[in-house]
Amino acid sequence: MRKLLPAICVLALPALAADRPPDLVGTPDLIVDSKTLQNHWIVRDEDFVATACDAIEGGISAGTHRVIRFTVSTPNVGDADIFIGDPNVHFQNNDGLYEFATCHHHFHFRHYALYQLIDPASGHVWRAAKRGFCMIDVSPAPVATGAVKTWAYRNCGRVGIPGNQGISHGWADVYAWQLQGQMFVLDGGDGQDPVPPGRYVIRITVNPPFVSSGPNDPCPFTDKAGFCHQLPEFDYTNNVGEAVVDIPDHPGKTGVGPGKNDQALHDSDMHDDAGEPID
Repeated sequence: MRKLLPAICVLALPALAADRPPDLVGTPDLIVDSKTLQNHWIVRDEDFVATACDAIEGGISAGTHRVIRFTVSTPNVGDADIFIGDPNVHFQNNDGLYEFATCHHHFHFRHYALYQLIDPASGHVWRAAKRGFCMIDVSPAPVATGAVKTWAYRNCGRVGIPGNQGISHGWADVYAWQLQGQMFVLDGGDGQDPVPPGRYVIRITVNPPFVSSGPNDPCPFTDKAGFCHQLPEFDYTNNVGEAVVDIPDHPGKTGVGPGKNDQALHDSDMHDDAGEPID
């Protein structure tokens, strides 16, 4: 049986306050909500300034660029919580879970999710620069095994300020498309090939497989194929979600796509200081 959490996660617990203690009896299981991804994307033209963090971290040149934005929901459908605790403790202990982002001045996960835009005809893949920084209970996702508990994790924390991160079973973390960096750049403004108008696939992999690059990039959990994963799960084969998107010729700044009429972010969607909406 896989151990549920590395020891460092448990060490963070006593100093943190939560509405209920972590439920660690069982095993968590992350998936990507493909329906949310399919129903919440938008293509539009946006203005970027050179000093914005999404421009700096994504290598985007200043000016107007065409982008496709999308919302990612990652429910925990297992029968136990994913418990992270305080990111400050992980970073101080150099356990490889987080790295420091100088622009945003907070911690980013090394391997939380992989964002890919794929041309199904050629197989060409474009990358997104977005790096997850906070894992919390945002929305109920009552598709988990067993009784669904109330939320327990809604404190991202900051540098020097304790957080309490995780995803309860039966809940989902959600990165709404309005957040900075939640996008692919389509016109080559980030140094990648331009994306011509047409039909594409957005593929999201949560807790993706990786190969350790060295002692600062440890391998806490492995799947049956021998690949590393940062978080423990019951099933690593169900971590991929996809959506088919149509990129038009002239979306304009008002945008085209099913996310065009999405409501503005609420405070609970903001992931604390990561919540720097682009609108």
